[in-house]
Amino acid sequence: MKSIYENEMKLEFISKSNNEAFARISVAAFAAQLDPTIEELADIKTAVSEAVTNAIIHGYEDKEGIVKLVCKIIGNSIIIEISDTGNGIENVEMAKRPLYTSKPNLERSGMGFTIMENFMDEMNVESIVGLGTKITMKKVIKKEEVEEETITEVLNQINGMN
Repeated sequence: MKSIYENEMKLEFISKSNNEAFARISVAAFAAQLDPTIEELADIKTAVSEAVTNAIIHGYEDKEGIVKLVCKIIGNSIIIEISDTGNGIENVEMAKRPLYTSKPNLERSGMGFTIMENFMDEMNVESIVGLGTKITMKKVIKKEEVEEETITEVLNQINGMN
């Protein structure tokens, strides 16, 4: 089976809060092949944490279910899909508003979607009440390009040492 992606991984795990760290670390390890900066990797890990936590707390609430995680690499981008078959979101636009939370009794900040949108280059939420939610995020890993002047400067310094 040939994939249109350069690489792809799939994970499924039970909706237990201690699996959030497992998901975050797994995605970070997969993303490492793109040679991201520490900041880019931190952004990805934070966004994954928020999405997985939302699936566990809001998608399944007090019942157990499966959280699916799919990561794809194409070019210098990573695409991350996190989905559940839980409650779904009644009003996605309202849920995406900063500080909105449907669980104020749990001291939730209501910043999950805002964090995901700010830390990733693209984010999309698809949800159907009673069927579940899928969050798709994309991060472009920007390779730092060394300017020609910097290369020349370093070469001149090396040649001056001889």
